[in-house]
Amino acid sequence: MSNAFHTAARILRGGDEKTATAAIILAAGNSTRMGKGQNKQFLKINDTPVLAYTMMAYQACPHIRDIIIVAREEDFDAIRELGKKYQIKKLKKLVAGGSTRQESAKRGVAQISEEIKYVAIADGARCLTTPEEISKICMRAYQYKAASAAHQITSSVKRATLTGKVQESVNRTGLWETQTPQVFHAALYNAALCKAVTDNFTATDDNELVTHLGYQVKLVECGMQNLKITTPDDLFLAKAVISLREQEKKEKEEAKKAKKEKKKED
Repeated sequence: MSNAFHTAARILRGGDEKTATAAIILAAGNSTRMGKGQNKQFLKINDTPVLAYTMMAYQACPHIRDIIIVAREEDFDAIRELGKKYQIKKLKKLVAGGSTRQESAKRGVAQISEEIKYVAIADGARCLTTPEEISKICMRAYQYKAASAAHQITSSVKRATLTGKVQESVNRTGLWETQTPQVFHAALYNAALCKAVTDNFTATDDNELVTHLGYQVKLVECGMQNLKITTPDDLFLAKAVISLREQEKKEKEEAKKAKKEKKKED
């Protein structure tokens, strides 16, 4: 059999022995900015829960072998039902979240199997991430050992006082908004966790955790659509993006069908 065939087979299994990757999906937040005590993970966009969209993206990504979800214990049953309904066959474990994002990620990574060499830390509420984007970040991580989805800032940036008064303009050159997935070699990530404990260091995200160790993370442009559901307005934006994607998919399928029919006529 050809090398191309073997390569494709390894990818479909979620990478080979050197790149086997597990997605750690963080869904244990309190959703305080959503308001009214709502858990944003289960809010629906076009009748599909936010977390289900996220799970399906990682299920469909050929570079992901396992999925581990870190959530509140009271949500475990609901997540298991989502896994069954949306056929998330890669879902291996549900893990109780910690008091911070860093602790939740640590608990999730602690549950990976011995075969896993890379971990993709992801926001459960970042439901517009595509399988193609996940693959792109994974491939960069396999090359650099650490890579993250991000979007280069294009708007004017101001530094302000606590009362909202402009202090100065900030040069946006080299400024990025980080997103997820953030993918790391598992040994590197665990070393970063140990360093954080030793230094009593709390990071804002997993990129900062790894850079605190002294390692550079490769940023990969994923655009503005890879947003995280945080406020009610984000739900409207996500619905618009999903509707646009579905329309584009329908148009491509119709164009393909028309081309096939025309070929038959010719």
